[in-house]
Amino acid sequence: MEQEQHLQLDTPSQPRRRTLLNRIWALIALLAFVELGWLSSSLLRARKSRYDRRQGSRYVDAGRVESFKAGDVKAIPEALLFLACLEDNRFIALSRTCTHLGCALSWDTAEDKFVCPCHGSTFDRAGVVLTSPALRPLDFYPVRIEDGQIRIDVSNSQRRESFDASQTTTV
Repeated sequence: MEQEQHLQLDTPSQPRRRTLLNRIWALIALLAFVELGWLSSSLLRARKSRYDRRQGSRYVDAGRVESFKAGDVKAIPEALLFLACLEDNRFIALSRTCTHLGCALSWDTAEDKFVCPCHGSTFDRAGVVLTSPALRPLDFYPVRIEDGQIRIDVSNSQRRESFDASQTTTV
């Protein structure tokens, strides 16, 4: 009889303990969900503000024409692009984003080409694909030359399927 009373006393605490544990797990899950939402919104806001900054400054000055010689490639970090001076003294501004999966490219001066560190695509100085998996050339930005100053319109990149001399600017 005493054991039955002892069991009856313990049974009401079992549901309370289980309810408490369920509430703790629910609170932990809610905190994780809130933190994930906060992290996602922070990343999206940072990307949007970077995009807005680029939209706000329509033109970026890349330097004087005389500071470039044929074959030069210069990174323009504030615009996230490269400016290349081709062999015929034409200029082309190229996106630094690989057209395969969007990885950031780098210029390899020893190999004289753009290299994607993610999947190995390579592009020549004009942004044309040398080795795949990328299937199309790098996007480009319009270039203007005003009083010997090279200005790049960074408001939006232009997609292309092949290289055309009209995508470049002559001195």
